[in-house]
Amino acid sequence: MLGSRTIEDRLREEYFDLLPEIRRTALETETRVRRDLLDISLKLERYERLLITSRVKECESAVDALRRRQLLGAWDEERPHDYSLTQLPDLAAIRVMAFPRQRLLDVEAVVRQTLSSWTADPVPPIDGLAVPLALKYFGRWSLDSRITAEVQIVSLLIGAFWEVEHDAIYKPNPNLHGVMRSASVIQPRDEVLRALERFGAAFEEAIAGSEGSSTTSSG
Repeated sequence: MLGSRTIEDRLREEYFDLLPEIRRTALETETRVRRDLLDISLKLERYERLLITSRVKECESAVDALRRRQLLGAWDEERPHDYSLTQLPDLAAIRVMAFPRQRLLDVEAVVRQTLSSWTADPVPPIDGLAVPLALKYFGRWSLDSRITAEVQIVSLLIGAFWEVEHDAIYKPNPNLHGVMRSASVIQPRDEVLRALERFGAAFEEAIAGSEGSSTTSSG
């Protein structure tokens, strides 16, 4: 019966109504960002990397994400029509990963201009790091769009670690969200992130030293 549908049922129906627009938004976002970063892509040195990936949030992941945004992580069954997946900021998302840090800074400067009217929501730094782990922006390309897109900019080292973490833990078992917030997991994970940042800094120093030596030798 129509009246017996749960909030989740309504949201799943909405998801498949929105899906074509979510896919178009993901494609548009990726295309715009790739166009703006083309000059950087063409100037990469052999050891430099610039990767752009896109993602369309899956149905159950979207429903669960919206539920977790509610007070105490629960629906108000008396107000089923208050909920819409269009309230999520990342139904369509792209991630821009760059290495080394100088290329990341180049990317940030270009994308920040492109998304100047979007809302910034950086991932805060952890203890021992002075800068955000990633920059995030979310917004819509047109006033009549129902889909909010997210653009994330992160170092390739941290971004690759996050992708492994997501595919190995969050994706197969969303119930592990709570476990991943426990101190026994957060501490070693943060140690990995700090180590990755130290490696990136050491790599850049080594490259700068090598280039300086080459210049001196040529002179």
